[in-house]
Amino acid sequence: ARLEGARFSRFSLFGRGCEDLFFYRRASRALQASARPGDIVVAKTDPPLLSIVAAKAAKARGLTLVNWLQDLYPETAERLGVPFLRGPLLRTLLALRDRALGAAAKNVVVGEEMAAVLSSRGLPQSRIAVIPNWCDDEEIRPLPAQQNPLRRLWGLEGRFVVGYCGNLGRAHEFETMLEAAERLREENRFLFLLVGSGKKFGELARSVAERRLAHLFRFLPYQERAMLKYSLTLPDLHWVSLRPELEGLIFPSKIYGIAASGRPAIVIGAPDGELSRLVRRHGCGLSLAPGEGAAFAEVLRRLAADRGQLAAMGSRARLMIEAHFSRRQAFERWRLVLESLLSVPRKGATTLNAPSET
Repeated sequence: ARLEGARFSRFSLFGRGCEDLFFYRRASRALQASARPGDIVVAKTDPPLLSIVAAKAAKARGLTLVNWLQDLYPETAERLGVPFLRGPLLRTLLALRDRALGAAAKNVVVGEEMAAVLSSRGLPQSRIAVIPNWCDDEEIRPLPAQQNPLRRLWGLEGRFVVGYCGNLGRAHEFETMLEAAERLREENRFLFLLVGSGKKFGELARSVAERRLAHLFRFLPYQERAMLKYSLTLPDLHWVSLRPELEGLIFPSKIYGIAASGRPAIVIGAPDGELSRLVRRHGCGLSLAPGEGAAFAEVLRRLAADRGQLAAMGSRARLMIEAHFSRRQAFERWRLVLESLLSVPRKGATTLNAPSET
């Protein structure tokens, strides 16, 4: 059952908290009303800590619970410095969350590092499954820049476009990219294109204006889903960031859409992090540590002058998706997990999730 959230602002901690509490209440009622004993219920974050609500309802109704964890809370909130989330409150939430995960038949996570964190919390390996997220790799396919209608529509012909698509929030940093832009101030062939929203979206726009770098940037809101295959293939390459302290708690799944579009990525994050290792292993991108703005600028200059290397990395990105991360493969992994939980013919499955930000 897809439940609508309340109309609170999700760009403030208070608004997001109100939205989540409202959703928890509706989710609990929906489970009590619609789920039947023996059903499989898949509780998906976001919102965080939905597993606690789902575990209680599953126990009361005789349901088989599967948690689908996109990120780990409350650790993420604690490392982001959310006020009051420390000491006894943090320990209480961790205990409640761990108990809910332990009550589930399976906990599906989107990355290997996340699985390792759960194991370190004492969750048995038999209760953990790693299933990476996916994109519509049949719809999103490589498209030469000259054939992309958005190049002309948005006036980007002749520019080397560095793209960012999706939510730019508290888990991301833009200072490294901004330093690179400072070093490219006089090189108008470059353009940083951001399509999306998020708490730091506006912060970045203000920083760009203050530093008088507007000639190198373009900010656009989320586009219609039908335009995704064009907005992802418009950049020559994309940049993706994750604050190093959040490794193992969040995995930037936007990498799959980028790779499906046949574009390489520059990862700004922990050099030994899971995403950095992924792009290096498949030769479909580069990774830099936060603060390496000068190196970022040099990478852009080099790739702008070597379109062959750029194209080769993009081709390897698409091959990575087809070999390891296609939507069909993800669905097959999910099928195997769910069927493994059925001792009798499946009676049904209920999925609870709130509208996504990304």
